[in-house]
Amino acid sequence: MNHNTPLPPASPRPLRHLAEVHRRVLTTAQLRAHGVSSAEMTEQCRTGGPWQQFLPGVFLLHPGPPTSEERLHAVLMYAARESTPGVPVQPGAESPHRPVYAEAMITGLAALTLHGFTSAPPLLSLEKIDVLVPRLRRLRSAGCARVVRTHTLPTPQQVTGVPIAPVPRALADAVSELADAGAVRRLLTEAVRAGHCEPASVVRALNQAKLLSRPHVVDAVDSLLAEGRAIAEDRLYRMVRDYGLPDPVWNVDLRLPGGPHLGGLDAYWPEQAVAVELDTRAPRQDEDALWSEYARKREHLERLGITVVHITPKKLRDSMEQQAAVVRTALMASSDREPAAYVVVLPR
Repeated sequence: MNHNTPLPPASPRPLRHLAEVHRRVLTTAQLRAHGVSSAEMTEQCRTGGPWQQFLPGVFLLHPGPPTSEERLHAVLMYAARESTPGVPVQPGAESPHRPVYAEAMITGLAALTLHGFTSAPPLLSLEKIDVLVPRLRRLRSAGCARVVRTHTLPTPQQVTGVPIAPVPRALADAVSELADAGAVRRLLTEAVRAGHCEPASVVRALNQAKLLSRPHVVDAVDSLLAEGRAIAEDRLYRMVRDYGLPDPVWNVDLRLPGGPHLGGLDAYWPEQAVAVELDTRAPRQDEDALWSEYARKREHLERLGITVVHITPKKLRDSMEQQAAVVRTALMASSDREPAAYVVVLPR
């Protein structure tokens, strides 16, 4: 594409900078703003002509196959809400290099590819590109644009000027179209292993999308949670080592002498009666019951004089130094507390 792209001579505002992706893809309203009539658009898109209508109301200003960037921008132009009747929200003079797409963002496999997932297919190999819009929008899927609706749009992330859904939402939309258990498992595992997000946020998105009733998704989630716990445990080990905390006993069960089981802990300092518990709960339908179980165990241990530090995997990832300071403070404060009840410590 170059500056010699044919344009009707009657255009009072000639198109410029056609080498830019979003200038090679324009809507009917944008072309009309440049003085191009409907008849002229039809003429330009004739067989063998210099343009092509790629999606309803969206034109590609060259005759060859679209690039992956052009496909993305075309889908967004098709789905974006118009700012005023007949005029879609597009870049103004103050920001000519960044299109603005109101109430539309790329989601699903295309978004995961843009997030850098190696297990997601290349953009050009995707037959459909999912675009997320509000539930009440009157818009239908067309061509390569598959419309996905939501009650509440998440805050998009920008990748090379393209608004894309956050990883958990993009994963849920991708998984909803996948029947291959292996592909689902690879995507979910990469999301956690590569540090894109925490397991809880993924499971929450899958639950909201009502996907946890599908057996192959449930199996993948079980693998995801195991992967997430392993990563969180490794971060806990590194926190103790890197911030000079005393060595605890790891992965233990506590019992009262001759009495009931008190629960399992990820780390325990017997002399100080301080415990660390990783919260790796999956936010499913029984979340309240699971949280109640956590809370009951914590209250029981604290009645026995044991301080329980509750840490989430996200806190370990984002603020490890702060979590180490919390544990250190609990250990130092142990000398000011009444001695804890005697408990039996057993390997888990």
